[in-house]
Amino acid sequence: MPGTISNQQALIYVMVMMSAVEGRISTDELQEIELLLRTLPAFKSFDRSRLVTVVQECSDILQNEEGMTTVLGLVNNQLPARFKETAYALAVEVAAADLVVGREELRFLAILRDALGLDKLVTAAIERSAIARYQAV
Repeated sequence: MPGTISNQQALIYVMVMMSAVEGRISTDELQEIELLLRTLPAFKSFDRSRLVTVVQECSDILQNEEGMTTVLGLVNNQLPARFKETAYALAVEVAAADLVVGREELRFLAILRDALGLDKLVTAAIERSAIARYQAV
């Protein structure tokens, strides 16, 4: 298990946790992660060929009994305050990718919000923004 991770790894770990919370990573969620990696400034310098390795590292940690707690601790310790809202927003994007946000995903968002010490009004605004973006016509 890595002792420290980069900001980019931490953000990817959050997306992996969100996508895996229902026990599997859907194709829509994986495509969303790849899209976010290609388009967001936070990942501009990330070597996308490392994605599989980073996903596997996170998955390996999550297999342990206290895996989610460990990953959340790594993420919280690594990310500066300004990236904690970004991490939450990325989790929301991944959850919304398949246009259905299930009970497990909502529960994980609450856990993530608390682990990162985010304000409930801020997270509600992030969630509302995703709802507005993913409205079907």
